Amino acid sequence: MRQLVRMFLLIFIVSFTLMYVISTLNSTQGYSGKNTLTIYNWGDYIDPDLIKQFEKESGIKVIYQTFDSNEAMMTKIAQGGTTFDVAVPSEYAISKMKEENLLLPLDHSKLPNLKYINPRFMDLSFDKKNTYSIPYFWGTVGIVYNPDMLDGKKPTSWNDLWDENLRNQILLVDGAREVIGMGLNSLHYSLNDTNEEHLQEAKQKLSTLTPNVKAIVGDEIKMLLANEEAAVGVVWSGDASEIMSENEKLDYVVPEEGSNLWFDNMVIPKTAKNLEGAHQFINFMLEPEHAAQNAEYVGYSTPNEKALEYLPEEIAGDERFYPDPEMTKKLEVYENLGKRMLSHYNELFLEFKMHKK
Repeated sequence: MRQLVRMFLLIFIVSFTLMYVISTLNSTQGYSGKNTLTIYNWGDYIDPDLIKQFEKESGIKVIYQTFDSNEAMMTKIAQGGTTFDVAVPSEYAISKMKEENLLLPLDHSKLPNLKYINPRFMDLSFDKKNTYSIPYFWGTVGIVYNPDMLDGKKPTSWNDLWDENLRNQILLVDGAREVIGMGLNSLHYSLNDTNEEHLQEAKQKLSTLTPNVKAIVGDEIKMLLANEEAAVGVVWSGDASEIMSENEKLDYVVPEEGSNLWFDNMVIPKTAKNLEGAHQFINFMLEPEHAAQNAEYVGYSTPNEKALEYLPEEIAGDERFYPDPEMTKKLEVYENLGKRMLSHYNELFLEFKMHKK
């Protein structure tokens, strides 16, 4: 028994010593809580030069980690095993994170550059008064198309996708809200509709689209469209911009019935240890020249109104990616429909995919 006690005591002493040594090393290398900032973001979603510049100006060491879905990000933060000081969730995820108490409120007095955000992108339904979130990038869901493969035709409506001449020529993103929303919008219903009759009507209409659908895919949709493997794709505007940079023949349109207006946003998770550094970083990214540099690198639309002055005219003046207020009035932000209804959307989407097979 004494031998067992000694063994446990030895293990405890060794473990404690290792933890102390690691902590000391981290402190001497500048990795203590106050001068370290852990950022949790989508992959390739920031200009690396901006991180270097922030580190140089602030003296804070940035640890940059990435996720590939809002769900993965929320799970990691909810588990609480890793310190994240800044994260970049989408709008519907923010609603869930608020419900699950995963976010800390922002101190707007420490974000003077917030004044540069276009007012039409503030105070939205998923975070009234921007208590927890600041817009990072925004965009739409729409149609990328290759006029050469469509004999010069230009789609303007979701209903154009049902054209029998598009047989086996459409690629869809693998997203329930996007595809079910497309079906609802094509019927002039809200993409947040919870009316069961409307949802079944949309499902039935989508089932008639399957002859035209070549595949339902993930990130590879960008490569496939750029390589002209299909004439049409339903994608997010940021992906559309990237696809079009690879193949100048392609064009992008937001359908006239309306579509999704999405936002990715900077937040401070409850796991944050460096609140001062987190606010400092968010304010740094809101600096107009930094926001413009980031938008040009990533290819997505910036909500920073002042940043547009620093962007080339061919970017800032492109109404496909910076639609005017009249167009954005037709667009809807995804609402948090609740677990039961979100599961129902996923079921309807799964049935559509099974019907496709």
